[in-house]
Amino acid sequence: MPGKQPTIQNFISSMSQAKGFARTSKYAVVITPPTAIQAVAKRSNEQILRDGVPTTVSDAKNLINMQLLNKSVGPQVNLHCNSISLPGHDLQAQDMQHGSAPGRQMVTSHDYQGTIAATFYLDINLKERHFFEQWQKLAVDNSTHKANYYDDYIGSMEIFQLDGNGEITYGIKATEVYPTTLAGIEYAYANTNQIALQAVQFQYRQWFNMTADTIADYSGSNLFDLDLQSYGYR
Repeated sequence: MPGKQPTIQNFISSMSQAKGFARTSKYAVVITPPTAIQAVAKRSNEQILRDGVPTTVSDAKNLINMQLLNKSVGPQVNLHCNSISLPGHDLQAQDMQHGSAPGRQMVTSHDYQGTIAATFYLDINLKERHFFEQWQKLAVDNSTHKANYYDDYIGSMEIFQLDGNGEITYGIKATEVYPTTLAGIEYAYANTNQIALQAVQFQYRQWFNMTADTIADYSGSNLFDLDLQSYGYR
């Protein structure tokens, strides 16, 4: 009825039909690094088969650096994502006026907001930090300081909203992703029990709503049947 005030019963009934609120603590992240990382890992495995187990400290370090790029690190990085920002979207408008009539703000373009900010728990070997360091090296070589081809260092990222049972209710896929900023880590003797966190800023080109938009990678498949266990989630 017009003018009828909502009641707490109406609110409870509405939320019951909606199956509750979305919780910001219920999420999953799947990062797909560039294919070049997988190629480096493959070369490291081939090196073991060809040369055997490394015998010098230098050779061992080089081999470890390559093997840490292996896809097996990916699930750990995904699981250790402590926080992440779901990106936004802007419609950009200009004032359009005809004659003396009141003008209209009409959309002329659109843009995706800034970067994706995330933090990751670090294990004792800082493998998560190492993972992103090596990813950045695919963009700019630390020795020659030369920038590499764009396609060699871009990956993708998927962010999922989960319900109380861990089922996916919403998801976005960001394309052409790469880590632009790897923040420093502060050490302090007073922080006895504090787990080290790695903050990372990701650049991306655009994102798609995976539950509404058509994405080639998911055509013909049901997003809600996606098995997150294959990405390291339990």
